[in-house]
Amino acid sequence: MPLLDVRSPSEFAHGHAPGALSMPLFSDDERAQVGICYKEKGQGEAIRLGLSLVGPKMADLVTQADLYAAEGPLEVYCWRGGMRSQSVAWLLQTAGHSVKRWEGGYKAYRGRVLETWCGDHPWVVLSGLTGSGKTEILRHMASQAQVLDLEGLAHHKGSAFGHVGEDDQPTNEQFENDGAQCIQGLDPHQAWWIEDESRSIGRIWLQHGFFDRKKEAPLIIAQRSRENRLDHLVALYGQASREDLAAVFPKIAKRLGLQNAQWAMDAVYAGDLRSAADLALQYYDRTYSESMAKRQDYILAQVDATDCTFAEAAEKILRETQTTLQTWIQRRAQP
Repeated sequence: MPLLDVRSPSEFAHGHAPGALSMPLFSDDERAQVGICYKEKGQGEAIRLGLSLVGPKMADLVTQADLYAAEGPLEVYCWRGGMRSQSVAWLLQTAGHSVKRWEGGYKAYRGRVLETWCGDHPWVVLSGLTGSGKTEILRHMASQAQVLDLEGLAHHKGSAFGHVGEDDQPTNEQFENDGAQCIQGLDPHQAWWIEDESRSIGRIWLQHGFFDRKKEAPLIIAQRSRENRLDHLVALYGQASREDLAAVFPKIAKRLGLQNAQWAMDAVYAGDLRSAADLALQYYDRTYSESMAKRQDYILAQVDATDCTFAEAAEKILRETQTTLQTWIQRRAQP
């Protein structure tokens, strides 16, 4: 069904159900006016003000809905399933449309979204040193296995350099909404693959409940040579502007070392991205080693994918971990 979000434009921009169409009953300014009126003069006066604001645009709302209804009956929601969605549903039904209104509105939907993320799901984490191509390997695995592409949803590559070459990130709320829809389409009787991420992916912060489950999920380590990793990093960031790349090194200078950070910036401006990447790996490899030292008990398998293409690495990882993961899934299903 065409899904109509009748909240204000700013509410819609902050986060909405995937696929929803914005058909606001009030503009942002009008919504603010009604809210102030409700607080100062009560519900009755606020309703009357709302009617005076909506009256002149009722015909336009119906006309807009007519276009959407060409695809079938309509669904409508507002914030709590209250006056706004009730009013629009009444108007559209009066105009002859079949309308389903969301009980509890977007607020109840958001509760279901968070429950979906934080549920007890069969996550399996693909890990590996920076530059191993985990994202690319997972995307090749997606044709044969169940994968949730966290970095794709976040529009970010996951490191301090992750914003380079990417589109603007969605809001945290929209990331969660889109991700929940993907999760709901996965089969709980098979492994669900995700990439080993920190709690933040750029400006996106993963829910505590989900991140806690990820930390306890089994790990599959993709092993790649340093040369392979440097090749991948140069290819990944080779088209980015030198200014964008150089601007990141001061952010990691504390761990990389001030002199190394400066050498890396100089290498970027000289066009020697490989040397800059090699210096950056000193920081990222040390951070990864510290993390892995705390997670040894969660490692199920390590797969050497040195000199493999990403497609070959994906196939090899799935093949070599198939029996291990089947056993893990069976044990997990036992009461």
